[in-house]
Amino acid sequence: MFFILSKTVAFLLFPSNLLIVLGLAGIALMATRRKRAGASMAAASLILLAAAGFFPVGSLLIHVLESRFPPWDASRGAPDGIIVLGGAIAPEYSRDYGEPVIVGGGNRIIAMAKLARAYPNARIIYSGGDASLFGNGGSEADFVPPLLDSLGIPQSRVTLESRARNTAENAAYVKSLINPRPGERWLLVTSAEHMPRAIGCFRQAGFAVEAYPVDWHTRRTLDPIWGRTLADGLARLDAAAYEWIGLLAYWLTGKTTEILPSP
Repeated sequence: MFFILSKTVAFLLFPSNLLIVLGLAGIALMATRRKRAGASMAAASLILLAAAGFFPVGSLLIHVLESRFPPWDASRGAPDGIIVLGGAIAPEYSRDYGEPVIVGGGNRIIAMAKLARAYPNARIIYSGGDASLFGNGGSEADFVPPLLDSLGIPQSRVTLESRARNTAENAAYVKSLINPRPGERWLLVTSAEHMPRAIGCFRQAGFAVEAYPVDWHTRRTLDPIWGRTLADGLARLDAAAYEWIGLLAYWLTGKTTEILPSP
């Protein structure tokens, strides 16, 4: 049920969608006796859309998440294993075009290749299943082997976990697959803004991991980025809302240990 709700109801919680719905409702009311209220709602929708798109609200919210966990310190020594979370490959497009299609989280793949070369004795796990609502999108992990060949990483080095549909399942299935031994050190590779939620899920699963964030969208020091276009600003705000709503939902349903995990 949680997975279904996350793919349906959550759609209406994106700020841009909410504001569009507000504007459409206002336009509809303008055709009734409540014309004045409808006009106010439509105007409010337009003003809020402009403010959300041109002011750096999304950048600020993303920065809070991305600055939560610092870049990994290599001086701590070689890890025993590396966990790379899915979100870097589009299974539908990959199936259509016959080759892996890298999307927004592609830095996770780059980090996997970098770490594989730096730590040749470390085990590598790639976790990514079919995150589509109806389970017909294909498993992301199925398209990893061709990438490994291109990157010069032996397929025998990477264990694929292809069942996980969300972050909580990533943590549960990876722990079951690895069965980590006491004292082992595992790196967790995912996008910086997603790292708090991912760390929270792994802690809840009883699997201590070290954060290896990648794919930053804000600078290290607080430097708000004003939207160059309305669409750019709204996209940042929606991305931030997705993670913050996810953190709240995961915390309320017991999938994470705290609402905003920290190192």
